[in-house]
Amino acid sequence: MVIRTTIQDIITKRIAAENEARKTRVRSGKFNPSSFGRCYRAQIYNRLNVPETNPTDITSLRKFKCGNLFHEFVQSHLPEKTVEQVVETQDVYCRADIVGDDTVYDIKSQHSRAFWYMQKDGYDIAHEKHDNWLQVMYAAVELKKKYGCLIFVSKDDLCMAEYVDETDNWVEEVNTELITLRGYWDRKELPPAVARCYGGKECEYCKWKTLCQSGGMVDGLR
Repeated sequence: MVIRTTIQDIITKRIAAENEARKTRVRSGKFNPSSFGRCYRAQIYNRLNVPETNPTDITSLRKFKCGNLFHEFVQSHLPEKTVEQVVETQDVYCRADIVGDDTVYDIKSQHSRAFWYMQKDGYDIAHEKHDNWLQVMYAAVELKKKYGCLIFVSKDDLCMAEYVDETDNWVEEVNTELITLRGYWDRKELPPAVARCYGGKECEYCKWKTLCQSGGMVDGLR
């Protein structure tokens, strides 16, 4: 049998290299709404650019890469000026996936089982996807758009489901997230380690799990 480099090996090395390159890029030094609704400690670590003690594994990196491809697919069908719009304030930075006349859209891809589960009667999209709503609604608030919309794309067949809510319904929660984060930041205080999403399993996926379990203290915090 001939042993040689497989196509999967080539892709894996490329994805790993791209991930390493991202670690050296210049960060904004600001909060990122893509983390809103998650553990406050992790969000402070992220803004401080604390080195990861639990780097993302290659399987997860492949999934993230796949998610990016679905983002690009959806955005490729829209006017270029409406996609990846920068939303930046003194201490928050993000890019809105799609910005329409009165709506900000955020794209989320997931496998078909999760996609169709959301269609079941009684599914509470506001509760189950609370962190996603905070992300899109932050941009909607800043851009003064009337609506925020979450677009979910099935990875298996490209079926899409769109959930829309009025921005006004989320202003208070967005402000609470910002006030809390800014409070910890201004006091240079280490927030408690509390999982706030993923059904309480957030810690299992945290890039700073080992650091956190060892006490969590880093330079710049008390």
